[in-house]
Amino acid sequence: MEPAPWQASPVLSEQQSRDVELVLAYAAPVLDKRQTARLVKEVSAAHPLPAQPHLKRVRPSRAADSPHALEMLLCLAGPSAGPRSLAELLPHPSVDASGLGQPFLVAVPARPPLTRDQFEEARTHWPTSFHEDKRVTSALAGQLFSAQECATMQGHMERAVRAAQRALAQGLRAVGAVVVDPASGRVLATGHDCSRPGNPLLHAVMVCIDLVAQGQGRGAHDFTAHPACSFSTAPATARAGSVRKLDVAENDDEDGLPYVCTGYDLYVTREPCVMCAMALVHSRIQRVFYGAPSPDGALGTRFRVHARPDLNHRFQVFRGVLEDQCRQLHPDT
Repeated sequence: MEPAPWQASPVLSEQQSRDVELVLAYAAPVLDKRQTARLVKEVSAAHPLPAQPHLKRVRPSRAADSPHALEMLLCLAGPSAGPRSLAELLPHPSVDASGLGQPFLVAVPARPPLTRDQFEEARTHWPTSFHEDKRVTSALAGQLFSAQECATMQGHMERAVRAAQRALAQGLRAVGAVVVDPASGRVLATGHDCSRPGNPLLHAVMVCIDLVAQGQGRGAHDFTAHPACSFSTAPATARAGSVRKLDVAENDDEDGLPYVCTGYDLYVTREPCVMCAMALVHSRIQRVFYGAPSPDGALGTRFRVHARPDLNHRFQVFRGVLEDQCRQLHPDT
């Protein structure tokens, strides 16, 4: 298959997307590298770095003309950083600092790197350990999805684009969405924006969630006036109560019903707003693929609701599927 003319790019968390933050620390040259192991043990006991486990204690000297081969990280500098002696920094009697030279200030990464780009930047300042998430690295390189998977994704987004065009023909906002069960490939719901002055909440995502619920014998709205909005009845094996709830607190009401979109994927032509993003959290969507960003988007543009650590469910988000076609539906993007 030919490569897709678009790329599904992951929308990472703020922690994964931000630049490397640096803090000042004190380091000192190791006068005799034969004492390195002892010094590392003693200095680490005197000044542990529990919030910076990624920082290695020793690095090769950066100065080409330095008479000392190694430099050792001593401790963080704090807000009143300035020239300090070894006696000031290592007053502990358990540390024999005679094997160290004059301390100096150095900028070191404040947090562990979460992506390879962060790691490559962090290591230019001080040696840093990195536990790589191979899926994130593959996604950022555009290598996560096969050609066949991209073709399937394109087909689902084309269906969402057609739904958006149907909405536009009815005088509604041109936003379309599709919910898919990735385990079977079944399209469970196709919807578009149905919001009007009397009911401003029926964005395309909200419509699709309600349509999935209707396929499960639930749902709250009547979309007979919008023939492009349709759902597929869930098979008996996936009826209410057969899907395990995720992250249920002990005091939650156990009604035996699954969350509406547990394990499902959403394709939507336009980046969801905060309301829709929170509905996706509550319905336990698994992945979201959107075409065009939105100025008020909550999955990458203004907020990253899907990756907030204080919410009890998080999901993966990818942007850019058929982005050009989706942008044509919304000139403001």
